[in-house]
Amino acid sequence: MYLGIDLGTSGVKAVLVDGDDRITGQSNAPLEVSTPRPLWSEQDPEDWWTATCRAVDGLGAKHGPALAATRAIGLSGQMHGATLLDARGEVLRPAILWNDGRSGAECAALEARVPESRRITGNLAMPGFTAPKLMWVAAHEPEVFGRVAKVLLPKDYLRYRLSGEHVAEMSDASGTLWLDVANRRWSEEMLAATGLDLAHMPRLVEGSAPSASLAPGLVRRWGMSGEVAIAGGAGDNAAGAAGIGTVAPGRAFLSLGTSGVLFAANRTYAPNPERAVHAFCHCFPDTWHQMSVILSAAASLAWAAAVTGSGDEAALVAEAATAAAGLERVPLFLPYLTGERTPHNDPHAKGVFFGLDQATGRGDLGWAVLEGVAFAFADGYDALLEAGTEIDEISVIGGGVRSALWGRILAASLRRPLTYHAGSEVGPALGAARLARLAATGERPDEVCTPPPVDRVVEPEADLAGRLAPRLERWRDLYRVLRPEMRRFDRP
Repeated sequence: MYLGIDLGTSGVKAVLVDGDDRITGQSNAPLEVSTPRPLWSEQDPEDWWTATCRAVDGLGAKHGPALAATRAIGLSGQMHGATLLDARGEVLRPAILWNDGRSGAECAALEARVPESRRITGNLAMPGFTAPKLMWVAAHEPEVFGRVAKVLLPKDYLRYRLSGEHVAEMSDASGTLWLDVANRRWSEEMLAATGLDLAHMPRLVEGSAPSASLAPGLVRRWGMSGEVAIAGGAGDNAAGAAGIGTVAPGRAFLSLGTSGVLFAANRTYAPNPERAVHAFCHCFPDTWHQMSVILSAAASLAWAAAVTGSGDEAALVAEAATAAAGLERVPLFLPYLTGERTPHNDPHAKGVFFGLDQATGRGDLGWAVLEGVAFAFADGYDALLEAGTEIDEISVIGGGVRSALWGRILAASLRRPLTYHAGSEVGPALGAARLARLAATGERPDEVCTPPPVDRVVEPEADLAGRLAPRLERWRDLYRVLRPEMRRFDRP
C-alpha cells in the first residue's frame, strides 16, 4: 500500500493506493489563506501539519489495516511558498504563498543583479517564485532574514515534520529561481544574489527516489511497521502529471484547480521565459516540462458563487447553462483576482466584469466566469505553441472536471478535444502515491505512471467555437486597455 499526501492551498488530501494502482481510501482536511494586505497571501505552516495529521488520521479511522500496510509515502504540494526556519527548526513567520504579489520590485532587482538569470533558471523572475520573496523579507523584515537557517517549500516542510530531514526535489525546486534547471542543481550565483548560500538549502533528490524515512513515533501513531520510505515527491503540477500519465513528450494536461495549469512533458530542457512560460524539471530523472499558469481558475468560480449568493459552484454553473442562448448580452470577465502569470507576468492585474446592464443575471455572470477562465487557458495554450511545444493529447484533472459545461467551453476555446479520465479529480495525490511506489520498488516511471481509464472525450463544438472566437479577441483587448488602470488601482 502507498500513501499520497497532497498539500494544496485550500486543503490537504491523503489517498491510499494499492499495488494494483487502485485508490482504496481518501481523506481531506481544509485550509484557509490569510490576506492581511493587498497583494499578500500567507498561511501558517503549523496549519499544514495539523491538516496533514487530520487527513492521515482520517484514513486510519476508516481504513486502518490499509494504512498500516503502507510501504512508502509520496508528497505533493503547492509550489513556491517560502517557509523560513531558524537554527532550531522553528518557523520564523507565516509562509508567503505562490499567489502572493508583493515582491514585484525584488523581481526586477534580482534580474538586474544576475543578467543571466533567465538562462540559468529558464524562467522570468515573478513575484510568485520563492527567491524574490526572500529578497522582500531581507528588505522589510531584516531581523527575520538574519535568523533564517533553512528555506523549505511547503511539501518539504511536511517532509521535515514527518522525518526530521531537510530535502527537496527537482520539480518543486525549479520554481524557486535558485535552481540551475538544465543541470538539476542549486545555483550558487542565484543564491548569492539573494543573500543566501548552499547551507540554507535542503539537499536535492529526484522525485521518484527515496528521500527520508518516516519518524518512528509517526510509524507507531499510524499503525505501520518497519521502515516507511518517503519519496522525493513533486510540486503539485508534476505530481498531477504522474497521476494522469503525462510522462512522455506530446502528452499534456489541463488542471482546473484553485489555479489553472496547462502542462506539457518534454524530453529536453526548453525554456521560453519571454512569454512567461515555465520550464521546470519533471519529477522523473532526465525529464523536463513546460507550463502555462493562470493564478485563479476554480478559485474564480468559488469567489463568484460566494459573492452572487448562489449557494455553491454547482448551483452557479447550473444557472450559467441558461446564458448560452444569448451570448451577445453576456459580460466579459477577466479572472485576474490575484494577478496573472502566463502570458502577462502581471501581479497588478485585476478581476473585471465588463458589459453589465440591467438585464444581466446571475447565470450570465456564471457563464462569464467559466468563459473568462477558458480564455485565460487559451492565452496559455498559444504561449506554449509559440515556445515550440508539441501537444498531441490534453487530459483534464482537478475539481473543475465535475462541470460538463466548463469542459464544453474549454474545448471550444482551445479548439482541441479534451480527455477526461476516471478518478481525475484526485490528481496530484495519486501522483504522489505513484512516486512513493517508484521509490519503494525501483520500477520504471512509464510502467507505473500510466493514464487512468478514459471516462469521456469532449470534442470542440464548431458552433460554440465560432461564437466564442470574437469574444476572445474582445476579452484580450480589454486587458490591454485596462492594464495601466490596474496598476494605479493598487492601494498601499
